[in-house]
Amino acid sequence: MMRAISITTDKEIEACFAVMSQLRPHLPESEFVSRVRAQMAEGYRLAAIVEEDGYPAVAGYRIGLNLAWGRYLYVDDLVTDQARRSGGCGKALLHWLFEEARREGCAQVHLDSGLQRKDAHRFYLREGMAISSHHFSIRLPEA
Repeated sequence: MMRAISITTDKEIEACFAVMSQLRPHLPESEFVSRVRAQMAEGYRLAAIVEEDGYPAVAGYRIGLNLAWGRYLYVDDLVTDQARRSGGCGKALLHWLFEEARREGCAQVHLDSGLQRKDAHRFYLREGMAISSHHFSIRLPEA
């Protein structure tokens, strides 16, 4: 049975980089721990599936409260090592996140997924999630 753990130490955070960089290739390894720590100061948490050879799946998430959803768990990052996809690691971690949401008193779990990530969309739908909105964004010019 796959086991998920909360990631808390710098060494554990460093060990997540190889997998997380597959989702966030723009992020330099030299900044990874400090960026995660800065986000953790604002409520970000990391979790991973742990196996003898490392962390084949990693998730970054936060607990929030808003008028639209009440108390919710938002998944910022969810990625399984490309070589390990379709082996159950992502499913185990997603379901751990669902349980974490329940433990935290959340009524909902939310995430955004890039339009190009068709395989991820099929996975989320298969695991009971629904496409519930469109996400809009704009890059602001520098002042």
